[in-house]
Amino acid sequence: MSNRNKILIVDDEGLNIVALTHILKDDYTLFVEKDGMGCIETAKEQKPDLILLDIIMPAMNGFDVIKVLKSMPETRDIPVVFVTGLRSSQDEEMGFVLGAADYIYKPFNATVVSLRVKNQLQIVNQMSKIKHLSMTDTLTGVGNRHHFNTVMDKEWKLAVRNQTSLSFMMLDIDHFKKYNDAFGHLQGDTALKVVADVIVAKLLRPGDKMARWGGEEFAVILPITELTGALKVSEDIRSAIEKTSIKTEDGYDTFVTVSIGVHCIVPGEEGHSLEKFVAETDEALYRAKQSGRNTVCSTAK
Repeated sequence: MSNRNKILIVDDEGLNIVALTHILKDDYTLFVEKDGMGCIETAKEQKPDLILLDIIMPAMNGFDVIKVLKSMPETRDIPVVFVTGLRSSQDEEMGFVLGAADYIYKPFNATVVSLRVKNQLQIVNQMSKIKHLSMTDTLTGVGNRHHFNTVMDKEWKLAVRNQTSLSFMMLDIDHFKKYNDAFGHLQGDTALKVVADVIVAKLLRPGDKMARWGGEEFAVILPITELTGALKVSEDIRSAIEKTSIKTEDGYDTFVTVSIGVHCIVPGEEGHSLEKFVAETDEALYRAKQSGRNTVCSTAK
């Protein structure tokens, strides 16, 4: 049930809420509010996929509510369908100018309500799928570098603002060309998937993010993590990959190892930059390779 689309119904009339709930409850997860402020707060907290919003409400009407919703980054992309008895072209035009996706008119026709909601959510789900694909490495299923760069930029700014530790790891599969030459590129693809899965399994906090950096390289960002913690996570990953069998089509066990570079700072001091942070992590990875590979090295002296 957790993958059902979420709908927020906002209406000050109990009978209207009952009617819409009866029509939609079997197919969607529903939230209900009876005024504009409740709508705004619930929209921010629950991030519904669709809002069904009454226009005529006391204190704050639907037009005022949608203005607020469309002004906030966390709610501006949620489609709003006005639910109203107003049928004038001026009111309809006003709604669309303010960003409404559609209108549902009272009294309700259950079939029309169902179809209009279904149409809006088909668009929402398709856009969500496109967005997910744009952020995902198609081979391994983890984040791609473009998405990771966005995550990195966000975490860097948070660390600067809050003056918290930020750790970054770069991982490289050792002698991957030799592995491909020995077992073929399809088996190499399997190895990349297995390594990605191991890394994901070792990242235990929701805020820890990883991505395929490119080729046989992966990257991990660990917010609010000091060097000792980052080194522990890195060693856990290195050790787990070393011990993980990568089966061939013939059932043979193959193994790979990784070299890992780790860097940690509290950004914000003069001379700090995200570009330098990445470059210094790359230097730590180079040191790990020069140290014989299958090891973890940091920039700490």
